[in-house]
Amino acid sequence: MIEKALKGSPRYWGWIFFLLFIIGIGFINYIRQLHYGLGITGMSRDISWGVYIAQFTYLVGVAASAVMLVIPKYLHNYKKYAKVVLFGEFLAIAAVIMCLLFIVVDVGQPMRMMNIVFHATPHSVLFWDMIVLSGYLTINIICGYNTLIADKKEVPPPGWIKPFIYLSIPWAVSIHTVTAFLYAGLPGRHLWLTAIMAPRFLASAFASGPALLLLVLMVIKRVSKFKPEEEAVQSIAKTICYCMIMNLFFMGLEFFTAFYSNIPGHMNPLKYLFFGLQGHDMLVPWMRTCIFLGFFGVAILIVPPLRKKEGFLAVACASIIGSTWVDKGVGLVIGGFIPNPFERVVEYHPTFPEISIAVAIWAVGALVLTVLHKLAVAVREQEMA
Repeated sequence: MIEKALKGSPRYWGWIFFLLFIIGIGFINYIRQLHYGLGITGMSRDISWGVYIAQFTYLVGVAASAVMLVIPKYLHNYKKYAKVVLFGEFLAIAAVIMCLLFIVVDVGQPMRMMNIVFHATPHSVLFWDMIVLSGYLTINIICGYNTLIADKKEVPPPGWIKPFIYLSIPWAVSIHTVTAFLYAGLPGRHLWLTAIMAPRFLASAFASGPALLLLVLMVIKRVSKFKPEEEAVQSIAKTICYCMIMNLFFMGLEFFTAFYSNIPGHMNPLKYLFFGLQGHDMLVPWMRTCIFLGFFGVAILIVPPLRKKEGFLAVACASIIGSTWVDKGVGLVIGGFIPNPFERVVEYHPTFPEISIAVAIWAVGALVLTVLHKLAVAVREQEMA
C-alpha cells in the first residue's frame, strides 16, 4: 500500500517538499534548544507552559474528535459515514503524533520522558495522560490499518477488530478528560479550577476536530476523484454546530461564575484575556476575535441554505477552527498563569525558535496526514473504478 504515497502529481510533491522544508527549519532550532535549553523560548518562572503545551492541548481535542464519526458508524450503523470514518481515524493518528512531539520538545531533554516509565507515579495525572495518549494512538493505528486493508480488498473489516473500535470510543473521551484534569487539578490557577473544564474541552474538541476534517475533505474533493457524500458532510456540519454552541455556552458559564461571585482570583484571568489587566492587554484582540469567530461560524452552520453551500461551509469551519484554537491554543494556557501568585501581570512573548519548532511539528502532522489520506483516497478511487 505504501507505494501509493510515492506516486503523485508535481503539486503533490511540491507540498511534500514544502512540509519537509518547514520541518528542517524547526529541527535546526530544536537542536539549538537542546544545546541552549528552554531559555531559548519565551517561557519563564512565571509562565512555565507556552506554545508547546497550548498546541498539545488543542491537538488532543482534534484527536478525540474521531469518535464523532466512529459512534454513528459502528454503534448506530449510519452507513453515510462508511466512506469518511477512515479519514477521521487517520486524522486522529496525525494529531496524537503531534501531541507526543509537543511533549518531547516541552520537557527540554527528551530522556526526561523516560522518568515516567522508570519511575511510574500512578497518583500523577501526567502518568495517566501518557497511558491514554499512547494507548489511543495504538488503537487508531490498529483500527485504521486493518480497515484500510479491508477496504482495499473490498471485504468487511475482520471481526476481531470490533472490540478495538468499541474501546476507542470511551478511550477518545478519556484522552481529553485526562488532559482537562491536568489543568483542573491545580488549585493555584483560578482560570483552570473549574468542574466544567472536561466538558468544555470535549465540546470544543467535538467542534474543532470535525471542522478540520471537513476542510481536509474539501481539499481532497478538489485534488482527487473521491467525493464524500453530501449527506455525510451535512451531518458532520450539524454536529460541529451543536458542539460549538455548547462550547460557547460553557464559556458563558465561566463568566457568570467568576463575575457574579465577584471573586477577584476568578475574575482577574478573564479580565486580562478579554479586557486587559494592570495596563496589559496583549491577548485582548485575540480573545475578542475568538468570540466573534465562534458566533460567526455558528451563525452560518445553523442556517441550512448557507450550510449547504460549500464556500460558506468552508468559512464556517475555518471560523470555528480559529475560535477554538485561540481559546485553547492561546488563551487557556497563558491566561491560567496571569496574574501570578503575587498578583503581578507578567506577559508571555513566544520567540522565533519556539514558534518555528511548533510550526514544524504541525508540518510533521500535515505530512503524516497527507501520506495516510493519500492511501485512503487511493482505496476510495479503486472502489469507484
